[in-house]
Amino acid sequence: MLVEPVPFQPRRFRTAARHYLAGRPGYAPRAIEHVIALCGVRQTDRVLDLGCGPGQLARAFAPFVSEVVGIDPEPEMLRLAREGGPENALWIEASSYDIGPHLGRFGLVTMGRSFHWMDRVDTLRRLDQIVAPGGAVVLFRDSHPEVPDNAWRIEYSAVIDRYAEDEERRRRRGPGWVSHTALLLDSAFSELEEISVIQRRTLTAAGLLDRALSMSSTSRARLGERADDLLAELTALIGRLAPSGQVGEVVATNALMARRPG
Repeated sequence: MLVEPVPFQPRRFRTAARHYLAGRPGYAPRAIEHVIALCGVRQTDRVLDLGCGPGQLARAFAPFVSEVVGIDPEPEMLRLAREGGPENALWIEASSYDIGPHLGRFGLVTMGRSFHWMDRVDTLRRLDQIVAPGGAVVLFRDSHPEVPDNAWRIEYSAVIDRYAEDEERRRRRGPGWVSHTALLLDSAFSELEEISVIQRRTLTAAGLLDRALSMSSTSRARLGERADDLLAELTALIGRLAPSGQVGEVVATNALMARRPG
């Protein structure tokens, strides 16, 4: 199938990085444990976290393996990842276009909310060169089930959507977008398995503002002065929906595991 890659913009998250850890849901520890068990990850393995951002997945897997390598094109993301990072972590400023055999072999490659920014077909071909026999590629994402706890997201998301006039975002949500699952089925890593861990969490009003600014489509770099208008609207909305200054949310950590057949 013909899959046109998203144009590479290495500094896309330059202003979003500082808001990422406070605004984005973390990955459920139980999901990490399930992936380790199902993929047969061993203490002697190396893990590559591709598009690592501030290192959420790299940090989560580090205690279970010999080394984690986090790769991201944004220097500010890597600065955050290095702060108090595990001793067995190596952080590299690079992108999916730079990976290859020079990095060595990996028993596991993880990507969290990052695969859609890459030339996905090219990335999977490159990973086929460096994932060890029996290894796996795992795509992590978070989603919000339709439960009463998440009712506030309807109005919150509507505000975000009015400001997020981003061509790449429209493409990902359009009818021509090829899903990650479809691409994996046509790749070397076509044996698929998916798990989901669902948790209740609490988020502060400040965290909801950070969440908006952590998205590349509504970051200060993208919106400029309109970012203040967005924050003002969200502040008013949150004040009405959550007068206590906190909201509850139910978040699913989803992990799509892909291996070579056989």
